[in-house]
Amino acid sequence: QVQLVESGGGLVQAGGSLRLSCAASGGTLISRYGMAWFRQAPGKDREIVAAINLNGVSTYYADSVKGRFTISRDNAKSTVFLQMTSLKPEDTAVYYCARSSDGAIKYNGLMYNYWGQGTQVTVSS
Repeated sequence: QVQLVESGGGLVQAGGSLRLSCAASGGTLISRYGMAWFRQAPGKDREIVAAINLNGVSTYYADSVKGRFTISRDNAKSTVFLQMTSLKPEDTAVYYCARSSDGAIKYNGLMYNYWGQGTQVTVSS
């Protein structure tokens, strides 16, 4: 059974930085799959934040985080990262790691078949 476990969330002041990690275990190695970070703020729909293909060559970022967030992966350690800088109060949300159904980048959450439990990120103004 595939398990994704996020860590690294917390409370940070606006302008600060956090690095989220997503450790994968069980099932087929994540090196065969695209991975992504999603977030969901209270009262809002879940949205994709960033995605990366199976070998890390291709990435995608939502316009709202472009230039501030960086997604990366270490397939040898079955871990995906989200480096977040210049954080804003509107970045406050629960952040989820997800594994795609194949190696490509997917933009729709329905194309991701494994999800972590989420980690809370709170940015104070």
